[in-house]
Parts: sequence; structure tokens; C-alpha cells
Amino acid sequence: MTPLLEARGIAKSYGPVAALDRTDLSVHGGEVTCLLGDNGAGKSTVIKVIAGVVAPDAGELLVDGVPVRFSSPKDALARGIATVFQDLAIVPVLPVYRNFCMGSEPTRGRWPLRLLDVKSAIETTRSELAAIGVDLADVERPIATLSGGQRQCVAIARAVHLGAKVLILDEPTSALGVRQASIVLRYVRETKRRGIGVVLVTHNPRHAYAIGDRFTILKQGRVDGAWSKPELSLEELVMRMSAGHENGEFA
Repeated sequence: MTPLLEARGIAKSYGPVAALDRTDLSVHGGEVTCLLGDNGAGKSTVIKVIAGVVAPDAGELLVDGVPVRFSSPKDALARGIATVFQDLAIVPVLPVYRNFCMGSEPTRGRWPLRLLDVKSAIETTRSELAAIGVDLADVERPIATLSGGQRQCVAIARAVHLGAKVLILDEPTSALGVRQASIVLRYVRETKRRGIGVVLVTHNPRHAYAIGDRFTILKQGRVDGAWSKPELSLEELVMRMSAGHENGEFA
């Protein structure tokens, strides 16, 4: 089956520092591909290339088997590649529905008197959140009043609403407690069930193994290995991520 998204031989350097060296990654519909590695392994650079934030020095990206070049995140989103970065791109003082519809606001009336259709925005937010199983009764409250896990779920639902075929999640559980992290992971599973290909970027092998179908480990900008879930246990995944620490390689 042709991957929804494929990165082949991606390389990126910043001066003399090679952030990525011939990195490969495949994302399939209805699966969670976990991109793992320590800080500095190259995970952030991979997703910036895929998201159109930075241009690679070498290699190619393919969407549905067709080579593409992204000059901006807008280009990537137009091809169905949506990224939820750690800052979530939210405005804390605005209500949930305003944040959810930002960039795709429903309007009423005619120019120059066109106004935000608040009723439609609220209804859309509620229905789209419910579609991935998020039960949030009050979408008119400031988004800053939500928990970290709830804000992550709103960002995930927003990306799906914008037409994501591939959803990239940048460390979505890194600042969350156990309960909030489990909520986010549950909604990631629901997103996968809708046929969307998910890239989960994390340094937490336990979170990855709980929902992942494929695992790619990066070390110092290179792919150290790639496996499907039946090919390794959680203990083996932890061991492979830890390899190199004992001799100070990643100190």
C-alpha cells in the first residue's frame, strides 16, 4: 500500500552541524507512526521539513506517492499535512470556539459588513470535538481555562477539521500528568480510527508503545532503526532507545 506520506533521504544541516543525515519515514493511513529519540536527535527537524517550515538540503517528500515541495505550512496543509506543535498556536484569552475556527471562520453577511457567524462557529466546534470523542460542554469559555490535555485535544480536533490526512503531533504529552496524557492518547487512537495517518513525536517509549503501530528511532540525525509493533516489545523499544547512553554517546 502506498504511504500517505513518505520522506526519503532527507538531509538538513545548519552550518557545520548535520541535523538530519539521509532520514527516511513512512506514514500510512489508519496507523500511528512514532518518531522517537532524545533531545537533539533530529525529531524536530524532521517534522519542520514535513510541515513546510524548513526546506531540506537533500532528499524528497512524497504525498500519496507523488513528489512534492512545500514552501510553507500552508502548502503542507493544502496537501493534507497538519502539524500540532508544542505551543498549539492558540490565543489564550479567546474562547475555545474562536481558537478552533481560527483561519476557517464561518461568516455571514456581505462584504464589507461580513461578520463572524458565532452560532455556526460554536456548533461546528461542538460537533467536531464530539466526532473524535471530546465532550466539552462549554466552548465559549477562554481556552486558557482548559487543562493541558483538553487544549491538546482541541488542537487535534481542529487539525482534523481542517482536512488533515496526516496529523503530526509534536510531543503532545511532554508537559502532562499521567491522567491528562492518557486522555490525549485516547483521542489519538480515535483519530487513527478515522483513517488518518498520525506521526507521534515523543521521547517517551511507553506512551509511544501504548498507541503506536510503527516505530522509528532517531539518534544524532540518523535513523537508528524502524520496526512495526509485532517486531519488538516495549522492553526492546526502551532498550534500543537507551543504547548509547552507557558509554556517554549522548551526554
